[in-house]
Amino acid sequence: MTRIYHNPRCSKSRQTLELLHARGIQPDTVLYLETPLDADNIKDLLAKLGMSAGQLVRRSEQDFKDNNLGAADISEEQLIAAMVKYPKLIERPIVVVGNRAVIGRPPENVLALLADQEK
Repeated sequence: MTRIYHNPRCSKSRQTLELLHARGIQPDTVLYLETPLDADNIKDLLAKLGMSAGQLVRRSEQDFKDNNLGAADISEEQLIAAMVKYPKLIERPIVVVGNRAVIGRPPENVLALLADQEK
């Protein structure tokens, strides 16, 4: 099963969804701003992405700046809690296939993930 964590207002997210549809894939679409993820969901995504919370957080968002999330002493747990509270902080889109995931920035990043699935 293919899943996309999608924000319809984001052009890269829309382009990634179009790329999946063009390949005949109808992913399970999670509108994560409407249905926010909990800490366990985010930790699961981080494991599938093979990255830290600091790599998944959108540093350009106002919530990042307003909450001093770039502080040197910020912990992984604090960043995850911030992403739970402020879902806009989560980089998007995220495409998950099985136990692997990629961020669709650029949208073509998902092609390698899809190619691995076809093997």
